[in-house]
Amino acid sequence: MKTLFTASLNLPLIHKGKVRDIYDIDEHHILIVTTDRISAFDVVLNEPIAGKGRVLTEMANFWFKKTQHIIPNQLTNKVLESVLSIAEIKQLDGRGIIVKKLKPLPIEAIVRGYIIGSSWKDYQQTGSICGIQLPNNLQLAGKLPQMLYTPSSKAAFGKHDENIDFKQTVQLVGQSLAQQIRDASLALYEFATNYALSRGIIIADTKFEFGLDENNQLTLIDEVLTPDSSRFWSKADYQIGISPNSFDKQIVRDYLATLDWNKSPLAPTLPDNITQKTAKQYQKIQRILCG
Repeated sequence: MKTLFTASLNLPLIHKGKVRDIYDIDEHHILIVTTDRISAFDVVLNEPIAGKGRVLTEMANFWFKKTQHIIPNQLTNKVLESVLSIAEIKQLDGRGIIVKKLKPLPIEAIVRGYIIGSSWKDYQQTGSICGIQLPNNLQLAGKLPQMLYTPSSKAAFGKHDENIDFKQTVQLVGQSLAQQIRDASLALYEFATNYALSRGIIIADTKFEFGLDENNQLTLIDEVLTPDSSRFWSKADYQIGISPNSFDKQIVRDYLATLDWNKSPLAPTLPDNITQKTAKQYQKIQRILCG
């Protein structure tokens, strides 16, 4: 399968992210290209994951359509043929989508249903997750007593996001909008969790991003419930007290953890067996959840 690390399009590039590149179209539309780049510890690695961008695009579109009864989203009916040449469309090969031009909000809305990763480390040290006090008998990978909304600030490229509390989100966007973001995030997670469980998948945690349209209506943007933004576990293999295998880039993180690397550029090289295993995990979770 061909990979796409960087696209070459006859449109103005207005933002280059770790994975997604954004191109300007007109007053109301932008083109999002989800490349095959992969990042770990906020560093973009040099080796792409074959087909990753296409999987993320298709999965995000699946969830955008499935959750539009909860909140409006960035999707439009505008087709690539209206702005790209045949050669450019072939180059993207399913990795591009035209969306509404919206005002992004400076918050990553993270929802946690299980205790794992950084939240487990936080709990072990403080008995809380992002300042939210929890019972003292929780175990690794255990289900939390209730869903937790633990937002973070949206850091600039190359910098780390920082956990913030609800009061800080109010300072950033105002009381009403902060409440809307929290409520929408919890509703989206609850809906997706129930659907995923019916497919044998646990969504341990996920993150959402939002923007405002011209009427200041809250709108779901960026990506949603993909292996880049979520932690997916197999329900059949799940055991409390054990860190479950996940359908995401954990394979890459685990490999990098074995190296003498300070988690800053320059990034080490990923061997072929790691990139191939990761690609298969992305494709597998797409098949399970989206059919």
